[in-house]
Amino acid sequence: MNQNPNKHLTFTINGEKLVVGDLSPTMTLLEFLRGSGRVGTKEGCGDGDCGACTVAIIGESSDGIPCFQAVNSCLIPLGAISGREIVTVEGIGNGKPHPVQTAMIETGGSQCGYCTPGFVMSMFAAYYDGKITDAAIEGNLCRCTGYLPIRRAAAQLTKTEDLFSEKLNAANLKTASFSYETGDQKFYRPTALHEVLDLLEQFPEAVLVAGATDLGLEFSWHTKEFPILISTENAAELKTLIQTDEYVEIGAAVSLTRIEEKLKGVFPGLDEMLHWFAARQIKNRATVGGNVGTASPIGDLPPVLLSLDAELKLASANGERTILLADFFKGYRETDLRAGEIIVSVKIPKTISAKAARRLQQSYKVGKRGTDDISIVAAAFSIDLNRENQIVKARLAYGGVAAIPARANAVEDWLIGKSWNLETVRDAKEQLKNAFKPLTDVRGSAEYRKLLVANLFEKFFVEMEAIR
Repeated sequence: MNQNPNKHLTFTINGEKLVVGDLSPTMTLLEFLRGSGRVGTKEGCGDGDCGACTVAIIGESSDGIPCFQAVNSCLIPLGAISGREIVTVEGIGNGKPHPVQTAMIETGGSQCGYCTPGFVMSMFAAYYDGKITDAAIEGNLCRCTGYLPIRRAAAQLTKTEDLFSEKLNAANLKTASFSYETGDQKFYRPTALHEVLDLLEQFPEAVLVAGATDLGLEFSWHTKEFPILISTENAAELKTLIQTDEYVEIGAAVSLTRIEEKLKGVFPGLDEMLHWFAARQIKNRATVGGNVGTASPIGDLPPVLLSLDAELKLASANGERTILLADFFKGYRETDLRAGEIIVSVKIPKTISAKAARRLQQSYKVGKRGTDDISIVAAAFSIDLNRENQIVKARLAYGGVAAIPARANAVEDWLIGKSWNLETVRDAKEQLKNAFKPLTDVRGSAEYRKLLVANLFEKFFVEMEAIR
């Protein structure tokens, strides 16, 4: 990789190629847009929750073709958009309003108007995907509660070919390794795993960044300094998604949107958690490696992956190793990663126990809001049953109830050999109430969390029996 970083960032906004320098690579795209007079994009929460800052970026669809992706500009650092093409609300008209804007006008979809550009850009991206549903705009908050006319606007849209369709057809998604330096900050975006590992060996103090949906909060609020950042989002080996009869292997830089679309129906618990995980703008950027690697006790994917006996492939300049996810989390925000080591992929077995005749599997997320909120408690269950309806394998995994995502190991062991019935489940519930020692915080009390740990397992039983 080029060890002489560029002094300029180059990207395109609304068809205009820009070359800028002397800007921090951790400046957010939102900050740059507004600072350069492109104020149609609004600043709301700065956390990726409200969608007021939504813009569209030309990216790669789950099928590997160019597409418009709605993203939160408040979380994306400028270093990540070098060489990319961005479309904002100012740029979607072509001498007249875009069909999305026309629909919003006709239905009265704009109330005070502050959130409108964000809604328009979410709908704009979905317009070219042909997927203009409620899911496309669930990451946009209307404080005037004008959702009905906005939904009517989305419902009346029908895709037609135009200059933006032509732009997608002509887009080139190939990217070269990139590096940028300004002042005392360096930003690297390699395209191969060996380049990532070489950089980590050279700069052991560097911080890794992928989709930036978590680290982006630090950029947005300027709470930390990042002298050296290494982006993993373009490393080819980290973007693979392999599916066989025995397993699925997901590269660490694979986005949640791609996982949701390409693995739909393979793991019911994963399908369910991804639905509630976050809004489209976040899922377009968030990665499986990032969600696991941050080691948050309230991360949504770890409970699901724990319930499925997932493994992690780790790599450093010294070689590769494989570790069970259950052995990866060591303490609050602490993992088994060694110096210079990164997550390469997550491997999930598809096969069930040799003694089992069927598997029951599901996940649950309890939060104060539906899709766009932090979990109070997340749970994922996987139960293998033999032909006599006896439990031969049990995995009960939780988030939000301990310093790390964790399984109820003692209860799992107790369940082996028991009949799968309501009596067994209710006996297990009594043990689950004392399986963890959760904290009380603004989202819920410790007692409430203990009840959720137990009651979610009974809910799982009831739902599985209902579809049997």
